[in-house]
Amino acid sequence: MTLAELEKMGGEAMASATGAADLAALDQVRVGYFGRNGLIPALVKQMKDVPAEDRPAFGKRLNAWRGDLEALLEARKAELATPVTRGPAFDGSLPGRWHGTGAAHPISQVIEAVASIFAKLGFSVADGPDIENTFNNFTALNTAPHHPSMDAADTFWLDNDRLLRTQTSPVQIRVMTSHQPPVRIITPGRCYRRDTTDATHSANFHQVEGLYVDTRPVSLADLKSTLAHFAREMMGPDVGVRFRPHFFPFTEPSVEVDFSCHVCSGQGCRVCKMSGWIEIAGAGMVDPRVYRFVGYDPESVYGYAFGMGVERIAMIKYGIKDIRSLYENDVRFLGQFA
Repeated sequence: MTLAELEKMGGEAMASATGAADLAALDQVRVGYFGRNGLIPALVKQMKDVPAEDRPAFGKRLNAWRGDLEALLEARKAELATPVTRGPAFDGSLPGRWHGTGAAHPISQVIEAVASIFAKLGFSVADGPDIENTFNNFTALNTAPHHPSMDAADTFWLDNDRLLRTQTSPVQIRVMTSHQPPVRIITPGRCYRRDTTDATHSANFHQVEGLYVDTRPVSLADLKSTLAHFAREMMGPDVGVRFRPHFFPFTEPSVEVDFSCHVCSGQGCRVCKMSGWIEIAGAGMVDPRVYRFVGYDPESVYGYAFGMGVERIAMIKYGIKDIRSLYENDVRFLGQFA
């Protein structure tokens, strides 16, 4: 141990005491230097190893910075033990701080509105995973193995027979395989398809699907009245509703559902492509094959299903021209919905 090394240790000791933030940290410094296994007792024991000609100067310097450190520790202890005098908890002279009011995203607003409308009709909300298997997403929905939606060009396939769900219909399958009728649910959620993103398409979008199955007769007239009521509640009392024959693997008969254009009131404009109508949903009576897949007796149950795109409703309801605006998190755009 040299005198220069001792000087360095002394400086480090003083710095540690000065930098202690509270009494607990200060006590750690004290124990580290003055405790039974501390540095200073260890240096005293090492005095015998210091050359005889350097020993007096070494001992004198050790005693000096030990005394300085003791004094500093006492001073810092008194300083840290003294409570800090603070000003009033509230300073009335300070100017106020403005905090912007948050708002639900337009997609969330539409989902909440849809759920509220159908809740009044007795529908509850059901949820399921975004990652599904082939049975729930395709097979149980009566989708043929050669159907285009099964192709890798249309669906995000994962490993082990898993995929990103292409619709929220698998939630209906999950509910029916675990519950006996009556079943009356809507299934809002995120879906995924290999669409090229443009003003009206996205590979990541949202759907709200509905299912009503009962042992009592349920007819296409019930489906039409339900969707007509939804249209009036969502788009206003003057909206018109049109049903067109269509085909879906999981419903028979199937229909496309159109709402009259809210921009031109059905007269024809750019938004509705001069037709006066905007396609909103697909629907129909549940195909008997679907009942067999989930373990229901198709001779004993009746029901309908429907599905609609949340982004499409939001774009129509709020006059949004580009679907990409819903995903870019531009506060200038989102601020319109506060």
